[in-house]
Amino acid sequence: MDLVKRPRRLRKCSALRDMLRETALDVKDLIYPLFVVPGEGMIQEVASMPGIRRFSIDMMINEAKAVKDLGIPAVLLFGVPSAKDEMGSGAYADDGIIQNAVRAIKRNIPDMMVITDVCMCEYTSHGHCGFVEDGYVANDKSAELIAKTALSHARAGADMVAPSDMMDGRVGAIRKLLDTEGFENVPIMAYSAKYASCFYGPFREAAGSAPQFGDRKSYQMDPANSDEALREIALDIEEGADIVMVKPALAYLDVISRAKQTFNIPLAAYNVSGEYAMVKAAGRMGCLDEKSAAMEILTSIKRAGADLIITYFAKDVAGWLATR
Repeated sequence: MDLVKRPRRLRKCSALRDMLRETALDVKDLIYPLFVVPGEGMIQEVASMPGIRRFSIDMMINEAKAVKDLGIPAVLLFGVPSAKDEMGSGAYADDGIIQNAVRAIKRNIPDMMVITDVCMCEYTSHGHCGFVEDGYVANDKSAELIAKTALSHARAGADMVAPSDMMDGRVGAIRKLLDTEGFENVPIMAYSAKYASCFYGPFREAAGSAPQFGDRKSYQMDPANSDEALREIALDIEEGADIVMVKPALAYLDVISRAKQTFNIPLAAYNVSGEYAMVKAAGRMGCLDEKSAAMEILTSIKRAGADLIITYFAKDVAGWLATR
């Protein structure tokens, strides 16, 4: 008599399912993005991202403390400056919005991990991620400005810098400059495989960073490509990246998996604004359960190979995990 294979035996009760669960999402896997704006007493709702707000520095401190109290170990800072110019000079100004925000957090919450997004798009009048010359983003000049920005963040006290511009050679330029200036212990989390995705729309509202002409396809990656992602990641590792990132996450789980299996170094994934807004909208319409959908998505990102997940759901997830 042939035996019937019965894998369902191991799914019979919740205790056994919990014991055999292969992937466990933990609050310490999460990084929470924070948007910082000029002024005082400012809390601004982001219409396309329910539950997400932009904060002036004084109000941001309260939010960062709440994040820390939930057990979330790190924040990723994005600045919205009061003025922009063609060179994006606010990005690397000593008294820039991010530089002041970093100092404020480290002064008030010294044990919070502060990661800074290093890019130009929020600070340039044209909205591109670097220096524009004859209608084209000039790579080497942009990399120089990106490195200068990273150095200003390190000087302000950032624990980690995260270049998101996708310029060739910018990780090497940052590493060389940080090391030369005595910041050899500041790690780099590189946006190594950043795709030219439609899922960034709500972020561009939050950060005021939409390009004023053209698009970003000459420096961000084609969503059809995954071999290219591995080449980009390999280059960033060679140049000194300590952590590499895939962005977005949900539509690129295969890239996350390939990257982890190929390189086996610390890997971050960005569960981006459009992914967040999509779940929020579907939940409000009653199409799905928001909590279940968010937890399933984030678990799948970790299962694919991500060690760290940048997500706007971080505060919600921390609360859900605490009440399990």
